[in-house]
Amino acid sequence: MSQLGEWIEESVRWTNERIVSHPGPVVVAFLVMTVVLAAGMPLIQTSSDVEDTFTEGIPQQQAYDSIQEEFEDPFSNGEETTQLIHTGSDVLTRQALLDELRLLERIDDRDNLRMDSANGPATSVAQALDPEAETIAQQRRAIERATDRQVRRTIQKLANNPQFSRALSNDFNSGEATASASITLVSHDVPSSFGDDELQDIQVSIDALTEDASGDIRAYGTGIMSSELNNIIGDSMTMVMPVVLLLLLAFLVVAYRDPFDLVLGLVGLVMTIIWTFGFLGYSGIPFSQQMIIVPVLLLAVGVDFGIHVVNRYREETIEGVKPIPAMETATNQLAIAFLIVTVTAVIGFGANLVSDLQPIRQLGIALSVGIVFTYFIFGWFLPAAKLLVDRFREKYGIPEFGSDPISSEESVLGRILAGSATVGQYAPLLLIVAVILLSAGAGAYGSGVDTTFDQKSFLPPEEEAGYVEYFPAALQPGDYTVTETLNLLEDRFETNLGQSLLIYVEGPFEESHALEALTAPDDSPPSSLAVGEGSQANAESIVTVIQSYADRNPEFAALVERNDRNGDGVPDRNLDRIYDELFASPMGDRASQYLADDRRGAKIEYSVKADASQEEVSADGAEHAESFRYTATATGQTVIFAAISDILFQSAIQGMILALLLTAIFLVVAYGILEGKPGLGVVNVLPIGVAVTFLLGTMRALGMSLNGLTTMILSIAIGLGVAYSVHITHRFTDEYNQKADAKSALMPTLSGTGGALAGSMLTTSIGTGALALAITPVLGDFGLLIALSVFYSFVASILVLPPGLFLWDRFNTTDRTGLARFVAIVIP
Repeated sequence: MSQLGEWIEESVRWTNERIVSHPGPVVVAFLVMTVVLAAGMPLIQTSSDVEDTFTEGIPQQQAYDSIQEEFEDPFSNGEETTQLIHTGSDVLTRQALLDELRLLERIDDRDNLRMDSANGPATSVAQALDPEAETIAQQRRAIERATDRQVRRTIQKLANNPQFSRALSNDFNSGEATASASITLVSHDVPSSFGDDELQDIQVSIDALTEDASGDIRAYGTGIMSSELNNIIGDSMTMVMPVVLLLLLAFLVVAYRDPFDLVLGLVGLVMTIIWTFGFLGYSGIPFSQQMIIVPVLLLAVGVDFGIHVVNRYREETIEGVKPIPAMETATNQLAIAFLIVTVTAVIGFGANLVSDLQPIRQLGIALSVGIVFTYFIFGWFLPAAKLLVDRFREKYGIPEFGSDPISSEESVLGRILAGSATVGQYAPLLLIVAVILLSAGAGAYGSGVDTTFDQKSFLPPEEEAGYVEYFPAALQPGDYTVTETLNLLEDRFETNLGQSLLIYVEGPFEESHALEALTAPDDSPPSSLAVGEGSQANAESIVTVIQSYADRNPEFAALVERNDRNGDGVPDRNLDRIYDELFASPMGDRASQYLADDRRGAKIEYSVKADASQEEVSADGAEHAESFRYTATATGQTVIFAAISDILFQSAIQGMILALLLTAIFLVVAYGILEGKPGLGVVNVLPIGVAVTFLLGTMRALGMSLNGLTTMILSIAIGLGVAYSVHITHRFTDEYNQKADAKSALMPTLSGTGGALAGSMLTTSIGTGALALAITPVLGDFGLLIALSVFYSFVASILVLPPGLFLWDRFNTTDRTGLARFVAIVIP
């Protein structure tokens, strides 16, 4: 051991002596710290905006924001919209149109809902019947005066209007004038300072009005999405945490078998949560849906530490050792292991700081800080509190209810766990090679795992899980409709109004050929873009604004016609005059959304097919941008989400590689300094690599993807899994230093520490696995993967680590060189 290693061990012993000699002040200090950090809990802010938190700082989002700023007047009111989705056997009957208009009247009558205009099939039919019908009330009366036949004929005439047909489901029958669903956009006149919470209030209020409306009409918008995402955080915590705590309690009862030790363990867990949540409040890190995993993971690690402390202490006391020296022995042995586990866990969790996505970085910070808190609470507070409790019990003659360790060399569990030491001593190199080959195969298979980012994964499924009805009413989640609405939009509509493709084109748009160049690529659009009349891309641009105003104003229409030499409806000369007339007209505000003030930039907004994937839209958008004569850039929400998917995959791989590399370096250095055996660090990493590769393969086999939360699973699996191999390796070195024989050292290690690890594995995997009961898929998948990663780490530590330690022992003890040394290592 190096001088630095001796100094570290001496410092640890000195600290532990002070803790066990003066447990009272230690407990008081920790309780005071708990009160201080508890004051930070009310400061926690809740964040439900999944999209904004993940897109912040993304180059594609910054480009999108820049475009939006360029094409919006900063002094004008903004425009927010709410979608009214009407479904039924036929939403185009006279009665169905009246139902929709009556609802719009109720919305319009409420000033606080700030309705500016409405555009949908009902308003279009009404205005076609009576061009003078400007208000919703006038439009309702226009349809009331019309006959069913007049309404049907009007719909048949409007069928060729792309704007009309876009708002109808893909089963729209123009001949019969029928459709099973429609969308009406309600625009809100709001100031630029209008906040997300205020929009949420408006849309939630509109949704409440739809409940009393005739027909099946529902509201949808970003405010309703945010409202449900916000409610999901509370409902998920309400459902999951009681189950997690109940399962942990059940297994802790079995592990501790003593009510006093059980209470101490629970107090330590509660303190861990309070400290971590207090830190979140003071630091300003918001509590988002992803943060639900923080208390679950910290409870899992705290259970592991707590079981080890109590179990190792009992191993000493059962041999007749007095409490203080018994606790000194336990803490001296475990403190270094806890420290190594904590540092490696921080490396695993902290590796996510390299991610370009803010929520992943924040989650990495929260977990890293939480695991440090866990180390101090269970490494310092729990031993001190345990000694105080035992003094109290001894003073008042309270007996111990269960003082035996979980397993020993004589127990059935101990003999089963120690079996790998018997098998692993034979041809360990061949066993290790076989394990590496299997792991490589699992990793190669798992490298094909999908990567996605979709807000729907953060929402409950359309059909509520059957097990929810068995929960008490107070724990059951509220009603959620957004997923059903999103599925309806995808299933019923050719165009997905919830996502679009934006293309920003740079060029001199006063040149005569400019607008022709803007529309020419739309004649042969990529497959993911929705098409309109003449198989052209369904686009909104300065050209469509010109054509729309020409339809309304005969004088402007004549101007456009005089300057349209080829008669295709797109002017090709005197564009500067046309722009001047357009911007001076009532359509000027709309025109400014598509043509820059200096007329050297234009924005085109394309509708996207409902079944098109993010990857398809992003790739097609990039391809379509290249077909423009001028420089063009594709962006928009779909492109941004596709970019996030790419970043998620990069974050997962980078985090895993960084965590493995730094963990390996730290373990090699740590064992080199502390034990003078750096090779143990290399052996220690082997089970972690096996667990991670098998986890990745399992993800693909189960059809899971790397998403906004599971992308962290690989680095977190390293941070959690390393604890199992470190505890075994550290106990092994203590036994090995006394017995100088690998098998003699492994037998008590696997039967004693292995038993504690088995209890920890069961509590952790079942506790975190309870997240599978969460009402959102992303949390359910994450909980299942964490449970699997813990199970794989335990199995790999019990089965793979012993052959590695035998191999290390042979390499470390043989004095032979060359071929003789190789044979000695390979053959027992």
